[in-house]
Amino acid sequence: QVQLVESGGGLVQTGGSLRLSCAASGRTFSNYAMGWFRQAPGKERDYVASISWSGGSTYYADSVKGRFTISRDNTKNTVYLQMNSLKPEDTAVYYCAARFETSSSSYYTTDSQYRSWGRGTQVTVSS
Repeated sequence: QVQLVESGGGLVQTGGSLRLSCAASGRTFSNYAMGWFRQAPGKERDYVASISWSGGSTYYADSVKGRFTISRDNTKNTVYLQMNSLKPEDTAVYYCAARFETSSSSYYTTDSQYRSWGRGTQVTVSS
């Protein structure tokens, strides 16, 4: 399995921005579709965004569409989540996940569709 390590979380004010990174190792990164999920205290883990192996296809949850952008750099084995116009309700632990997938699809929106997970990075948005 691919190993994943997230970074870039922190404390930011409402309206601010953060960029999360997820570094992958252990397998050929370009064989994997990637996703970002988040889990707020006391809540289930929710889908945020996903991207195909090539980066040519992306998909977003309605709650972040227009504010978040997922991207990847296969030369650096890294996937990113640019988060703009942050709101207090975006506060959560953010996880990246990998799915072995060489099709052009990015439509993988549930936990069970991913095999590898990082440990998460905390994002806190103050009001």
